[in-house]
Amino acid sequence: MNALVPTEPGARFKIPRATYRLQFNHQFTFNDASRIVPYLARLGISHVYASPILRARPGSMHGYDVVDHSQLNPELGTREDFDRFVQTLHEHGLGLIVDIVPNHLGVMGDDNIWWLDVLENGPAARYAHHFDIDWRPNRGSMRDRILVPILGDSYGLVIERGELQVEFDATDGSFSVRYHDHRLPIDPREYPRIFSQPISAELLPQDNAHRADFDSLLTSFSSLPPRDDTSTEAVAVRYRDKEAHKRRLARLIERSPEVLRHIDESVTRINGTPGQTESFDALDALLEAQAYRLSYWRVAVDEINYRRFFDVNDLAALRMNERSVFDATHQLIFELIDAGSIDGLRIDHSDGLYDPEEYFLRLQERFGGEPGRRPLYVVTEKILAAHERLPETWAVHGTTGYDYAALQTTWLVCGDEESRMTRRYRNFTENEASFEAIAYESKQLVMRSSLGAEVEVLATQLDRIAHLDRHTADFTRGALREAIREVIACFPVYRTYISPRGIGDEDRRIIHWAAALARRRSTGLEVSVFDFLSDVLLSTAAQGRLPSHSNAMLEFAMKFQQVTAPVTAKGVEDTAFYRFNRLICLNEVGGDPSRFGVSSTALHQANLERARLWPHAMLSTSTHDTKRSEDVRARIAVLSELPDLWKQHLSRWSQLNRNKRRQVEDGPAPDREDEYLLYQTLAGLWSPELPTERLIERLQAYMTKAGREAKRSTSWINPNADYERAVSEFIVQLLSNPERNAFLRDLSSFVATIAFFGRINSLVTTALKITSPGVPDFYQGTELPVFTLVDPDNRAPVDFEAAATQLESLSNVSDAQALLEESDGARAKLYVTTKLLQLRAADAALFALGNYQPLQVEGEKKDHVFAFMRTHEERSCVVIVPRWAARLMDGEIRLPLGESWGDTRVLLGTDIGGELRDVLTSRSARADAQDGALRLAEVLSVFPLAVLTSAATSLST
Repeated sequence: MNALVPTEPGARFKIPRATYRLQFNHQFTFNDASRIVPYLARLGISHVYASPILRARPGSMHGYDVVDHSQLNPELGTREDFDRFVQTLHEHGLGLIVDIVPNHLGVMGDDNIWWLDVLENGPAARYAHHFDIDWRPNRGSMRDRILVPILGDSYGLVIERGELQVEFDATDGSFSVRYHDHRLPIDPREYPRIFSQPISAELLPQDNAHRADFDSLLTSFSSLPPRDDTSTEAVAVRYRDKEAHKRRLARLIERSPEVLRHIDESVTRINGTPGQTESFDALDALLEAQAYRLSYWRVAVDEINYRRFFDVNDLAALRMNERSVFDATHQLIFELIDAGSIDGLRIDHSDGLYDPEEYFLRLQERFGGEPGRRPLYVVTEKILAAHERLPETWAVHGTTGYDYAALQTTWLVCGDEESRMTRRYRNFTENEASFEAIAYESKQLVMRSSLGAEVEVLATQLDRIAHLDRHTADFTRGALREAIREVIACFPVYRTYISPRGIGDEDRRIIHWAAALARRRSTGLEVSVFDFLSDVLLSTAAQGRLPSHSNAMLEFAMKFQQVTAPVTAKGVEDTAFYRFNRLICLNEVGGDPSRFGVSSTALHQANLERARLWPHAMLSTSTHDTKRSEDVRARIAVLSELPDLWKQHLSRWSQLNRNKRRQVEDGPAPDREDEYLLYQTLAGLWSPELPTERLIERLQAYMTKAGREAKRSTSWINPNADYERAVSEFIVQLLSNPERNAFLRDLSSFVATIAFFGRINSLVTTALKITSPGVPDFYQGTELPVFTLVDPDNRAPVDFEAAATQLESLSNVSDAQALLEESDGARAKLYVTTKLLQLRAADAALFALGNYQPLQVEGEKKDHVFAFMRTHEERSCVVIVPRWAARLMDGEIRLPLGESWGDTRVLLGTDIGGELRDVLTSRSARADAQDGALRLAEVLSVFPLAVLTSAATSLST
């Protein structure tokens, strides 16, 4: 019963029992991970779940900026280190899940050979089709060129300051332009432009053989096939000859130092002299002749012509739908899977892929899969709206768990107090806008700023389609662009999944809904433009048209889908979530801040659906992407249970701190929205044990990032230094001089209550994650209480030695209740975690394959109880947890135990007979013989939650 369950009958791959996310970087390597494997094994983990391990940009702290898919990241260790890590895992019975990044590559710099190839050769590059580049942008001067927005100032100023320098590599006979850390290869066909003057007779006489060789080489370089000739023959000749000519040049300068001197003098001359404007004309002409156009980074907003990961210029999207790209990027990962080193994959940002369903099928086919079969364990990072379902046709085992984290947190929130909490928020901030309105405005904002170029590409495509038919030829480019923006801003999900296989009913409903809403919102556009856009997206306009026209419409729809996802991510997650701060534990990846609480029935329904459709999906509560750790959210949720207490302290803080605010331009700093955010953040984070200086630094960094993401008083594109400085000073004044600080004294008394009930919420969250249908995932360190904010705050190193010591101290706990009396609650959370993970380890099949049955609760406190049962064969496990403990106890710092529950009972039914054992307390319980009910005053008499196993299950443990 303790063996891992296979992904399907006869498969060699197994379903993880519990995963543990590790963030690998140069500060935490394969060797570091090897040392903590024994600790993870004792904890009850079955698989390490690794951040990306392929070669990334030097110094990367996350690994998502991969530059070479064919190598392990050398900053994490050697291949031998990796193999030793895997061996250690296997020796302790653990496996390895790896996060991979198929959507994009890290570019710029000088370490991505694919990107450097494209810069050198343009459309004729062997890797040109690996990247999603629009070689036919609307601007004629950019035809067959790629925008490279890396300059820190306008192009003219940068070049005339001498910051762009041509360099010669004598080793391989090549020329590049250097800009700080960036290397930009020069097209070999354009090398002759560097040499505006011939070799002087003083260096080499006219009849010198080396001089003749050099002149011959320049002629040969200029005779290379041009970049716009992409025929197979021309590309082959270009690559053969350009490399041969480079080698000849390298050999020539070995024989002739005079030629090398001429090259150096020519390079110096073309690099210009600051202060002499005309001296840069030749360099400007050389750069104009390249396959790239260098620009100020701000130009990317309007003119970038390669698809990016969101709005990150140095992460270029890949055309993963091309088989050659798929094979090249997955070769090493597949080799490691074949070798038994990797046991499953986490797919990053699958919504960025051209055709996610096709991609997942290709993954599974590589390991013997076919439609309906999923031998390799695969989970996808997919953000689902509350009403959205993961496509059942995807060959995956579920999502990475953002949907679970959002649902779990929303369930902790007391929905009964929504109106009071909303009133308090609006009175404080004077923000009357709904979240839906803010989300709409935020998506419009990013489409007019950081993602404007992506919309422009779509507008260009749609304009071309419109001109294919005289009935739509009158739609102006501006109208089409605005219609695209309106429909995307009204999109209720991240994206649709239209493909050559057809259009699903749900996709039709989404597009019709978004177009109808956009039509109602728009006041200045002809409504027929929305009908045209909808018809193109749904291929209605393709009926009876030429195949080329139909293909153009399908291509537009599939490109459109790749834009709606980043617009939603940047507009909602990274803007609206920082503009609407009613209750910030709800402002989480995959969450909906307008959804103020969900019922226990809704949580049961979600668990039942997951058990039926995606029983092996990950269940995450904290990740590297979450805005706040689970323990911070657990605290903040308590505010919804105690609105009067929150109002009382909030009003007091506002008065105490009014003189700490500064006037910046036309308003206060911090503004009321940011101040409200800060007070909630302190409620979720603050502890008297935290070093003051470090806490101030963390909060200053967080509020600066939050302010820039909100894009109200400051932003990433236009930082407002005065506003940010004023907010930072406000934080210093809030937290300094604790012995004489009235605010800190009041905060301390408030947080004592919030933290107490937050710890109960954390235990509940942990228990539900481990026992609900799915695979529980633990972000590094979160088996203990962790109070962190958005990255980089949540990526601090973990003290695994201290964690191992804490775990060892729990080996002989006889009084679980005593753990709850410890002020930090650390050992209580770790105790619940390891006890329940060990239960899963002892009966993997019960939790991987078992049924999920909601249990009825009756009695005066029934709304404060959530209970269910897992059953498999003759074994069962009953889970009982409290809900809204602060409200139950009227805010009194007291555990909800014993008679606090009055006559409340959980009905198990008469099928469950005999004795039950509580895994957490080792106490026995027995249901009433008449109706199979458990009285909570007895079951929860010493610990606020219970996980009860039947005799058969107990024997297996």
